[in-house]
Amino acid sequence: MSGLEICERFYSEVVRPLVGVPHSAALLGRGSEVLGFDDEMSTDHNCEARVLLFVEDGVELRVEVPETFAGRPTWVEVHTVREYFRQQFGFDVDGELTPGDWLTFPESILRQHAAGGVFHDDLGLEAVRDRLAYYPDDVWRYLMIAGWWRVHPEMNLVGRSGYVGDELGSALIGARLVEDLMRLCFLMERTYAPYSKWFGTAFGRLSCGPAMAPLLRAVGRAETWQQRDEALQAAYRAAGELHNRIGISEPLKFGMERLFGRPFDTVWGDYIGALAAGIKDPEVLRLLDRWPVGGIDRVRDLLWKANDRRQLLGLLDSR
Repeated sequence: MSGLEICERFYSEVVRPLVGVPHSAALLGRGSEVLGFDDEMSTDHNCEARVLLFVEDGVELRVEVPETFAGRPTWVEVHTVREYFRQQFGFDVDGELTPGDWLTFPESILRQHAAGGVFHDDLGLEAVRDRLAYYPDDVWRYLMIAGWWRVHPEMNLVGRSGYVGDELGSALIGARLVEDLMRLCFLMERTYAPYSKWFGTAFGRLSCGPAMAPLLRAVGRAETWQQRDEALQAAYRAAGELHNRIGISEPLKFGMERLFGRPFDTVWGDYIGALAAGIKDPEVLRLLDRWPVGGIDRVRDLLWKANDRRQLLGLLDSR
C-alpha cells in the first residue's frame, strides 16, 4: 500500500471520527509519498501515517491519536488554510497572484502541493490547490522562453570546448544542456518538475519521456565531443517537435544554425519569437524585457524559503 493510501486510511479510520468541527484534511508538502514516488526504502525515515488538518480561524483543535497506525508512527498537524499557504509560499490566499509571485514560487514546492491528496474539504482547500495547479498561460510562455534562452548560448560550446581537447568540459556542458532540455519538456507538458531526487523519475513519466530519454542518455554516454554533439542535435530536434505538437504557436521550421559562423551546427527554430508573440500580460512583457534569459530561477534555487520571496520580488520589481 502506498504512503498516500495509508495516510488516507489513517484519516478516515482514526482522525476524522475525532474531529467535530468543519475542516479540510489532506496530505501535501514534503515527502516522497506526496509525489507518489515512495518505495520500500522510503520508509526508513520521515514516513509517518500523517494528515494535515485545516480548521477555521479562531478554532483550537487538538486531536489525540494512537502512536502508531499500520506499523508507522503517526503525525497530525493543524493549520488554517490561510496560515498554511503563507507559511509554505509566503502569499495570502485571499489576494491575487501576480507574475512575480509565480516566478518566485519554487517549482518543486508547487509540485508538492499540486500532488498528494485532499481527503475531506469543508473549507475550500481544493479551490486553493486549483489556483496553484499550473502557471498562467503568459507566465508559462515566459518560462519556456527563458528555458530556450538557457539552451541557445550553450549549443555550440560542446563542440567549442571539445575542439581544444577539453572533453571533460565538453561533457559538463552537455550534461547541463540535458538538464535544460528536460526542464523544457516538463514545461511543454505543463507539469511541475520535482526536486533532484525524483527529477529523472518524473521525467520518465512524461508522455515524451520514453522517446526523449534514450536521446539524452546518448549525450551522457558519448566519449568524444563529436558523438556528444551529434546526440544533442537529435535531442534538440525532438524537443522542437514536441513544441510543435503542443500547438502553442504556428508550427516552426527547424534549420541548422552556426553561432558566430563557427563550424558547429545546431538545430534551431524561432521559439523565442513564436512564444513571445502570444504574451498579452503587460507585467510579463515587462519582465521579458528586463529578464530576457530568465535568471530568477537560479536565484530562487538559493533563496527558496517563503521568507526569502521578499528579496526575490525586490529583484523583479527593480526598474
